[in-house]
Amino acid sequence: MNIFQTAEKQAKILPEKYRMMTVKELEDRAREIKNRFGNKLFIPGHHYQKDEVIQFADATGDSLKLAQLSQENTEAEYIVFCGVHFMAETADILTSPHQKVILPDMRAGCSMADMADISQTERAWTKLQNLFGDTMLPLTYVNSTAAIKAFVGRYGGATVTSSNAEKMVGWAFEQKQRILFLPDQHLGRNTAYNLGIALEEMAVWNPITDQLEYEGQLEDVKVILWKGHCSVHENFTIENVQEVREQYPDMKIIVHPECRREVVELSDMAGSTNYIIEAIEHSEPGSSWAIGTEMNLVKRIIARHRDKKILSLNPHMCPCLTMNRIDLPHLVWSLEAIGEGESQNLIQVEEPTAAYAKLALDRMLERP
Repeated sequence: MNIFQTAEKQAKILPEKYRMMTVKELEDRAREIKNRFGNKLFIPGHHYQKDEVIQFADATGDSLKLAQLSQENTEAEYIVFCGVHFMAETADILTSPHQKVILPDMRAGCSMADMADISQTERAWTKLQNLFGDTMLPLTYVNSTAAIKAFVGRYGGATVTSSNAEKMVGWAFEQKQRILFLPDQHLGRNTAYNLGIALEEMAVWNPITDQLEYEGQLEDVKVILWKGHCSVHENFTIENVQEVREQYPDMKIIVHPECRREVVELSDMAGSTNYIIEAIEHSEPGSSWAIGTEMNLVKRIIARHRDKKILSLNPHMCPCLTMNRIDLPHLVWSLEAIGEGESQNLIQVEEPTAAYAKLALDRMLERP
């Protein structure tokens, strides 16, 4: 059983009274508790969260930015993280011991992070070392569990974000001849390709079959990609791009690098969530955009830029189900528990996992 399944199994059931409260009652209660606790309470909200939750966020951003802001808010005794399990873990790793990190709904997870568990990774590392010897350095996307971050830290590697992936992959190649990139094969592939590594020099490790998927000579392999993906971004297709090109010839297509290589290649621009947000913000009024990323964020961008024509690259895309677990009733439930002196749904990363995971994070943060 992986960490997300364990958390989901242990998740408490939302009391019925919160389901029966009106939106106004829930909102009033959230405001009252926020006002009462002031700086002792910090609510970070990830870009992919629902508007009903984001309205109460003290800061919005990607997972690493929010974890760092949690770390900086030393006055905050309670961090109510509106995101998913791996994000709250990162916040717990970076914050001080006196701070309590709380996830309003323990079922909130990331399918990508769930695609690489520690037993699979350790088994893969042993087999890959048998094939390649001591020539590899592991890197992991921050969208991974604390256990995977700790694994990477223990073996000399680092974490990466979608914003700094190219820099960190470049750094890794200064250390070793090859890299193992976890857990998103698409971000790894797109990043390596942008750095001039040929697709023929990339192999894929399949954790289900415990096999390396590669048809060439092993000595030619430079990048081993973990066979994981984002269930949202993988659903953007070549057909989506072609349809936009046919219907809106002048529309720019901008996508996240978690999308498939062929989709990124056919798009006009590709970059992190912040890259996408800033590109739209700095674009000319009247410009038109098709965005390939999570639907809640796309809707929020559309609402903020009424002077531009913006649509989702895939019009049939749904918000990420696991990223969207946290709703207003769960948020208020967590806040009321704090108000009553309780701390439910605490996220606590035990030592030495936390120490090794922080080592992997620090290696990245030392390279601004």
